[in-house]
Amino acid sequence: SKREIKMRKLDSTKVRPPKTEQLLHIEEHDFALRPGFGGSPIPVGIDVQVESIDSISEVDMDFTMTLYLRHYWKDERLSFRSNKNKSMTFDGRLIKKIWVPDVFFVHSKRSFIHDTTVENIMLRVYPDGNVLFSLRITVSAMCFMDFSRFPLDTQNCSLELESYAYNEDDLMLYWKHGNKSLSTDEHISLSQFFIEEFSASSGLAFYSSTGWYNRLFINFALRRHIFFFVLQSYFPAMLMVMLSWVSFWIDRRAVPARVSLGITTVLTMSTIMTGVSASMPQVSYIKAVDVYLWISFLFVFLSVIEYAAVNYLTTIEERKQLKKRGKASGMYSMDAVQAMAFDGCFHDTDVDMDLSPFPEPCEEIETRASQTNISNADTPRLKRKRSLKGNVGRIILQNNHVIDTYSRIIFPSVYIVFNFFYWGLYI
Repeated sequence: SKREIKMRKLDSTKVRPPKTEQLLHIEEHDFALRPGFGGSPIPVGIDVQVESIDSISEVDMDFTMTLYLRHYWKDERLSFRSNKNKSMTFDGRLIKKIWVPDVFFVHSKRSFIHDTTVENIMLRVYPDGNVLFSLRITVSAMCFMDFSRFPLDTQNCSLELESYAYNEDDLMLYWKHGNKSLSTDEHISLSQFFIEEFSASSGLAFYSSTGWYNRLFINFALRRHIFFFVLQSYFPAMLMVMLSWVSFWIDRRAVPARVSLGITTVLTMSTIMTGVSASMPQVSYIKAVDVYLWISFLFVFLSVIEYAAVNYLTTIEERKQLKKRGKASGMYSMDAVQAMAFDGCFHDTDVDMDLSPFPEPCEEIETRASQTNISNADTPRLKRKRSLKGNVGRIILQNNHVIDTYSRIIFPSVYIVFNFFYWGLYI
């Protein structure tokens, strides 16, 4: 009917208004030019909410961060009439039609805007022309790290924002709410680092060909957790150094035992040092962990050299004693190995090994020893214990070189002093 047709014509919500009646008159302006072109620089406020710090890489010297980046500026070309003074919100499709600040991340390696399920971009326009432009970004940027105190270090990294095309004569970049412009998620945590602080700062950057630019900084300090490296590097190194000291209590004649122990500890220390170096960048200066591992390696190496000196001096002393005994007795003498091969008995080199032409068989010597033990079986138990302890102590002293005696005291004392100085210097 005619009435229904008239009602349809009056229902303006079902009819798209012509371009001249749209709230945002985009086609009437040239948005290739910044707002207020030719006049004073346009102020663009920034605030950032850090969602997460995804990773810190010592090898690549960079960090990856996900954040919400928000821009605030005023463009009178986007103003519109509104009886209720309500803003209008748009998605990323309007961004290509209007002017937006060209903020980029200085020293960034890669970055992207999240696009699941659609691009994470929001544009909000207010009736007076104020604009809020927000987007969710993940960015990887360089962090110039100093590893001279690694792993007892604290790294200071920063994410820098700057306009690419507009210098300070055209665009003034500033923090929207001062120090409160930077906020973080309460649950941000890293496996190897503790985040000490977040702070916002600003400055200027100069380029010889284009001039001065406003630059904003997102600064954060990272302190490394030491417990992981104590378990993986420091504690094994301490154990290897202490294990190398065991050779000082082993008989100096036990050449295979002491040599194999020394070689094992040296190779283990080499493996620990190689594992630490593999996970670090190849820097040209010495790190704190290198100092500790190399000093520990030196202690282990010196324990091997110590036994080489003990063995050499022991051989010289035995040769001198054998020569003196041979001249004094005027009889044929031989070393312990030759004497054992001759009569089947073990001879201590500190005991007279001058052999008569007809030595006693070992069986007779052992028989006499067993008879002596049987005759003394009625002595008190306390006396036997004291006698046994005395014999063991005498054997240890006879088979111990003076260098081993001093090494048992000097090596642990110097290593304790080194640890005290090291941890006091770097912590």
